[in-house]
Amino acid sequence: MRKVSGLLLATERRAIAGLACLYATRMLGLFMVLPVLAIYADDLRGATPLLVGLALGVYGLTQAVLQIPFGLASDRFGRKPVIAFGLLLFLLGSVLAAQAETIAMVIAGRCLQGSGAVAAAIMALLADQTREQVRTTAMATIGLSIGTAFALAMVLGPWLASGFGLAGVFWFTVGLAVLGLVVLWKLVPPAPRRTRHRDVGLDRQQFRQILGNRDLWRMDVSIFALHLILMAIFVAVPFRLIEAGIPIERHGLTYLGVMALAFVTMVPLVVVAEKYRRMKAMCLLAITLITLSLGGLAGLAEGVWGLFAWLWLFFIAFNLLEATLPSMLSKLAPAGAKGTAMGIYSTSQFLGAFLGGVMGGLLAQTWSLSAVFVGAALVGLAWLALMVGMSAPPHLSSEVIALDDGHEGDALETLMDRLADIAGVEDVLVVPEERLAYLKVDKRHLDQDALTRLMEARRDPGN
Repeated sequence: MRKVSGLLLATERRAIAGLACLYATRMLGLFMVLPVLAIYADDLRGATPLLVGLALGVYGLTQAVLQIPFGLASDRFGRKPVIAFGLLLFLLGSVLAAQAETIAMVIAGRCLQGSGAVAAAIMALLADQTREQVRTTAMATIGLSIGTAFALAMVLGPWLASGFGLAGVFWFTVGLAVLGLVVLWKLVPPAPRRTRHRDVGLDRQQFRQILGNRDLWRMDVSIFALHLILMAIFVAVPFRLIEAGIPIERHGLTYLGVMALAFVTMVPLVVVAEKYRRMKAMCLLAITLITLSLGGLAGLAEGVWGLFAWLWLFFIAFNLLEATLPSMLSKLAPAGAKGTAMGIYSTSQFLGAFLGGVMGGLLAQTWSLSAVFVGAALVGLAWLALMVGMSAPPHLSSEVIALDDGHEGDALETLMDRLADIAGVEDVLVVPEERLAYLKVDKRHLDQDALTRLMEARRDPGN
């Protein structure tokens, strides 16, 4: 048995770079319409606030429904063919939306875009091409690429729309889909193996255990509420900018300034959450800031600077939660169940995006733009009340130990107990068919010497 550790290999760097680029270009295409669709939908026949909200969020419905089937298909038919098929669906949806003259065609295009639900397949391919010891770094790179894509989309979307209209945004997305296909086949190396990975993949036998975990359920509700609120308010935010006297062609610069300042402010809060173990406090602070900012956007914002301030507070909190919720989920998930927990978490995120678009459009159509922010603020209050009772997440780290080929039968049966007896090891799962042991450890109390001795004794049982 050996504890997995080491630096990135050349093939791993190439795989991580390629898949992060692939993930980012796809998410960029999905996000770019967020700050512009509500404004430019006036040129589409049949457009109403409700249908605009549906167009914004409907991709989340098809993503949520098809994410697991695409992941299972990649296990059977191969990662690259399934990812390529998903990118082709994304491309076709973008072409349909680019040619749309009615809001119904845009909805159909967005639905088809979302049906290319390849997130699980991409993560599985990433796991195929990286060793256990560097997988956390690889997944963090993917997460960073998503955050970068969102920030870039908030700037690129308004800039493209002001120069080329809504169709220009979707044609640019077509180009991103083509780029993704090129990256997939030319940059991403062939996978040396295709197996299931509990740290990134779904295990249907673990569903009941994960769904019954109250704190993990709170994480799912949190990402659901966060993306519901985000999608809902972008039915109204672009119009708030216009009311404040900001011309459409300058919306991109406005978002750039807000997002940049929010990111700078958010970083110290992430440090406090991680380094000083204040995860729950920072989570509650972020939800409170979101709720207050929504109240401000509902009617308290005065002029450009007031609007800028409320949006700044919103995106501080949004970015803080986007960074810390996955970390909290990783700490709370049982050993060897992180992939299943993340699958349910991602499905909750997409469902939130879908229902948020519908809710925002319905409130705007039935009452007013201010009602959108009031409704979102009420969701924030309910969310805050739910999270107050959450236990502070344990500050545990995930570790993976590779098992030697000689470990079979009784040796594997006793291994879990031996590992669990080591000080600082809080949870253990040994998976013989994967030749891996998954550990959750408290590094402050981990008896590293005892773990090393056990590793050496297992490697050379004659000593």
